[in-house]
Amino acid sequence: MRILIIEDVNKIATSIKKGLEQESYAVDVALDGEEGFDLATTEDYDLILLDLMLPKMDGMEICRRLRAEKVATPILMLTAKGQLGDKVQGLNTGADDYLVKPFAFEELLARVKALIRRPKRNVGTVLTFSDLSLNTLTYEVFRGKKRIDLSKKEFALLEYLLLHSGKILSKDQIISHVWDYDADILPNTVEVYIGYLRHKIDKPFASHPSLIQTVRGFGYKIGEDH
Repeated sequence: MRILIIEDVNKIATSIKKGLEQESYAVDVALDGEEGFDLATTEDYDLILLDLMLPKMDGMEICRRLRAEKVATPILMLTAKGQLGDKVQGLNTGADDYLVKPFAFEELLARVKALIRRPKRNVGTVLTFSDLSLNTLTYEVFRGKKRIDLSKKEFALLEYLLLHSGKILSKDQIISHVWDYDADILPNTVEVYIGYLRHKIDKPFASHPSLIQTVRGFGYKIGEDH
């Protein structure tokens, strides 16, 4: 899952980015409103963390313009203003949730998880397909009763595949949601990580259907091999 942070205080932005990356998210940062708006309208994000007080373009204006341009990406507003009127204004402008600074990272993370899943479908905290399950809270992955240990990037890739189970995802789609905007992605990076997942999820379970499918010329999907 890929998140955009629009926050002009570099220390805060860096701290949030580091925390979210520890939780397997890909994170981009914009330090002013204009840069943030440009990224939000040209790149594909699963969530935007939007500060209210920003140079060049404030958070309310960004939110208003994004919704006017039919950008439906969930928006979580972050601000030091805690008055009821500010919250109401932000939500009426098109924000999906509102968090007042200072906040505990655990609360931010809980809201991030809820908002990322809301636009797609109410999937809860456990994603499943066949006998494969992934817990987004405990970061545990099981096939049947056997636990599978994944790296953070492998976990993020599997989570994205499971959120779109049965749907073919192109390499470009996968890169845009699993890796940072400025990440050094080689042409075969997705193939390599798909290979890592197959080695852990399909290869040890030879008597079970293979779940990670390659659709030649199109991309990859989670589905059973018939």
